Amino acid sequence: MPLSDRVLHPGLRRKIMSAEAAAALIPAGANVGTSGFTGAGYPKAVPQALAQRIKLLHADGEDFQIGLWTGASTAPELDGALAKVHGIEMRLPYQSDPAVRKQINNGQMQYTDIHLSHVAQFVWFGFLGHLDVAVIEVAGILPDGRLIPSSSVGNNKTWLDQADAIILEVNTSQNPALEGMHDIYYGTELPPYRIPIPLLQPGDRIGEPYLRCDPDKVIAVVHTDLPDRSNQFAPPDENSQAIAGHIIEFLQHEVKHGRLPKDLLPLQSGVGNIANAVLAGLNDGPFRNLTAYTEVLQDGMLDMLRSGTLAMASATALSLSDEATADFNANIAFYRERIVLRSQEMSNHPELIRRLGLIAMNAMIEADIYGNVNSTHVMGSSMMNGIGGSGDFARNAYLSIFMTPSVAKGGSISCIVPMVSHVDHTEHDVQVIVTEQGLADLRGLSPTQRARLIVERCAHPDYRPALLDYMERAQRESLGQHTPHLLDDALGWHSGYLKTGSMMAA
Repeated sequence: MPLSDRVLHPGLRRKIMSAEAAAALIPAGANVGTSGFTGAGYPKAVPQALAQRIKLLHADGEDFQIGLWTGASTAPELDGALAKVHGIEMRLPYQSDPAVRKQINNGQMQYTDIHLSHVAQFVWFGFLGHLDVAVIEVAGILPDGRLIPSSSVGNNKTWLDQADAIILEVNTSQNPALEGMHDIYYGTELPPYRIPIPLLQPGDRIGEPYLRCDPDKVIAVVHTDLPDRSNQFAPPDENSQAIAGHIIEFLQHEVKHGRLPKDLLPLQSGVGNIANAVLAGLNDGPFRNLTAYTEVLQDGMLDMLRSGTLAMASATALSLSDEATADFNANIAFYRERIVLRSQEMSNHPELIRRLGLIAMNAMIEADIYGNVNSTHVMGSSMMNGIGGSGDFARNAYLSIFMTPSVAKGGSISCIVPMVSHVDHTEHDVQVIVTEQGLADLRGLSPTQRARLIVERCAHPDYRPALLDYMERAQRESLGQHTPHLLDDALGWHSGYLKTGSMMAA
């Protein structure tokens, strides 16, 4: 489909220009809000043109950096391109690019890690400063200036509302049949004028299929024809399959005891190979007519929609492999009846998560014996990606499940430790911990009861004796007995790893 068929607003047609010309309109020091959520729907041409401009300016001795705000992680054409030329001064709210991560951990880039449900309202509150420019990918522009969203929504609604100037990237590689899949809710207000959000079921539509846009704020329209980042998922390995099996057995147990209905409650699943393996296990399991209310729709949920295991899925973004993308585009009429894409302030909204009663399943880096979870930092100080939406879901879900293999780095790191090196989710927000070794249901248990269950069910056998030894010594020697810790030893496993390359040596 040619660009003329995608840009139907006469005034905005006159603003079509090259990516280089559009990039030249972004000033140094600007806060730039872009579309993009987990490798979907991000601008692809303007950021690369801006990176090239920054590279040339830096070569001439000029200082040029921007603040980069997104929905979540994006792709090498955006984060990566700008990071490689040291063009980002501040990044928020979530990232996964290797170049960005390296600069954050080297202290070369500032990074604000925020719950994804907080970003839009923090911008509206004025907590994060002023948004100067929005660069938003869309699938098309209607005659009245409204925008057809592409494969993610993220924070686009807020960026379009709040930015002084807007650059639109119209991506003709995005399927035009995406039109109608989105639900953009414009009923939010600032306190004290907020009202309840009228969404009662995951598939409810409470807004509009289009993004509103003031054409007078648009300073450029740029054509691109580039696909989203492909997300390749490894086939489920033995550990992932074991974790999935434990979760499915647990859910069956909850149904049997009347704590879940037979078609469960809406599912939220984090991103990655373990999450995809859990979805594959659910697809092969005993449950039918399920629903999902989540951030990202991965390959596994498409499989579940095709099989009929999943009846409806609500998300803010697609995150698909090449094969799944081809299937999605070939059968988009089928999926459009079963998928709703929303703004992330809705997909991650605490009120909706609590009211719908979600089953939240998220990955972690490590957990300690009392159930505190670290989702973000390796060895306490090295940022991996960010908290993302895991906190939004963990604190407010009906069931809060965290999962990981019991060891990492070939067994040199235990993912069950005496004390986590960084806390993202306190023991108060963690109900279930799962590794390939087993599942610990922590509901209603005291800290010492939790500790014994986590070690016995979830720790790797190579580390279990040392964990039990720590528990017993702590119960003899610690100041208090409610949550016994030996402060000199609690992080000794981490410091031992940093010195020797193995927690086992510690």
